[in-house]
Amino acid sequence: MTNPVMQTQLPPPQPPSGAVSPKTTEVMVVLTAKHGINREQIMKVMPAEIRATVKLYLDGKIRQWYSRGDGRGVILFLDVKTVDEAHAVMDTLPLSKENLMDHEYIPVGPLLPLGSLIGGGPAAGIAEIHTQSGDSR
Repeated sequence: MTNPVMQTQLPPPQPPSGAVSPKTTEVMVVLTAKHGINREQIMKVMPAEIRATVKLYLDGKIRQWYSRGDGRGVILFLDVKTVDEAHAVMDTLPLSKENLMDHEYIPVGPLLPLGSLIGGGPAAGIAEIHTQSGDSR
């Protein structure tokens, strides 16, 4: 089992060498209750968490929010361009301040292969990299 504390401190994985990375348009944050934290501890903070989360939504920082299907937390899509910005937003929330949740940060962006549909874009760069390296894919 992975250490949940380490999960929040590791740098994001890097794409393979030579791979084209999508432009980050949002950061997805997966929140899960820390191991050993019970529902009652979370529910004590929940009124303040809801108010703060709604304020972030109304301020345009949260674009989408979902309950996890397993009931163990939530998933937020933040209108930020970097994981550092996402950390700064999440650090303002009461559950984070109380150190009750683990956070996983995932930068997301446009689907790269769609560029090939319009005759350019990032997918063209992928084909160019393979051609230059002698890869005929």
